[in-house]
Amino acid sequence: MSGAGKSTLLAELAGRGYRTIDTDHDAWTLPDGRWDEPRMSRLLEEASTVVVSGAVDNQGRFYDRFDHVVLLTVPLDVLLDRVSARADNPWGRTPEQQRRIAREVAEVEPLMRATATLVLDGRRQVTELADVVGGLLGEPG
Repeated sequence: MSGAGKSTLLAELAGRGYRTIDTDHDAWTLPDGRWDEPRMSRLLEEASTVVVSGAVDNQGRFYDRFDHVVLLTVPLDVLLDRVSARADNPWGRTPEQQRRIAREVAEVEPLMRATATLVLDGRRQVTELADVVGGLLGEPG
């Protein structure tokens, strides 16, 4: 979900030496809102350890290739506060976008929660979250 802290967590993990991919950038997500499946397949075939972040319709097609599927979640009011205040990404500030976030929390997050191997509270300190995820991954490399 937008505002859950995915980008902040990825930055912390990258700073610790882990390879990270934010699929919101660099054309990982196609115009139809789905991951570029051939590209994602190549990444997962080639990378021994990589942290992939995103929330797209076809991500479940790749779950069998991930060792862990982590859902980072925060309450709706926190999401809306975060997207309204962030300086690096304007998405989520309009009423229409905020209604979409609310709808996704209600409709999509339960589906993601049901398929996640671990659910983390995105209100925790980013260093704590990175410690947990890093513990799943082992040493960066």
